[in-house]
Amino acid sequence: MSFRHPPVRWLFAAAAIVVLAGCAAHPQWQLDDVQGHLPDLKFSMTNDLGQPVTAADYRGKVALLYFGYTHCPDVCPLTLVHLHTVLQKMGKAADDVRVLFVTVDPVRDTVPVLHQYVTAFDPRIVGLTGTQEAIAQLAKRYRAFYKPETPNDKAGDYDVTHSSAVYVFDQQGHARLLATPGSSNDEILHDLDILVKQS
Repeated sequence: MSFRHPPVRWLFAAAAIVVLAGCAAHPQWQLDDVQGHLPDLKFSMTNDLGQPVTAADYRGKVALLYFGYTHCPDVCPLTLVHLHTVLQKMGKAADDVRVLFVTVDPVRDTVPVLHQYVTAFDPRIVGLTGTQEAIAQLAKRYRAFYKPETPNDKAGDYDVTHSSAVYVFDQQGHARLLATPGSSNDEILHDLDILVKQS
């Protein structure tokens, strides 16, 4: 019995199928992949409407967690502007995304102050606050750093040094990606589109 080798074009077709299947199973993330390295989204806080909320309230949405404060002079507003731009580019799909802005300055960032601040950027940004202990525990959970500086004038104004990463969680609350200040809007948009479609 003679054995016939399959045509070369069949081999190329089979290889292409394998490659495509691999891409589907393992997306080519453009942000840092942290799956398995950070815990699931978990918290009990108060939102910018004064309502008690937990991480479970945001299940079914892709959640972006960011630690900052309303008196931040530069990185916080810049980050929120970038995220607003990304959400705008996503169009209708952005309805499945929530940005969770956790204040690291709860003394000055009261609920009304938080609400005015986050809604000025985008209605899909939610301000979160809580006790000093609750905020510290949440920051520790995701290895985020913050430290209030000594007041620098008679008015008592002060800055808060803080890390500026954006933690991205999927619809089930699993930590998936990490965006840094060096991440471009296009990179964030690319990965959020993939996560939203995975629902």
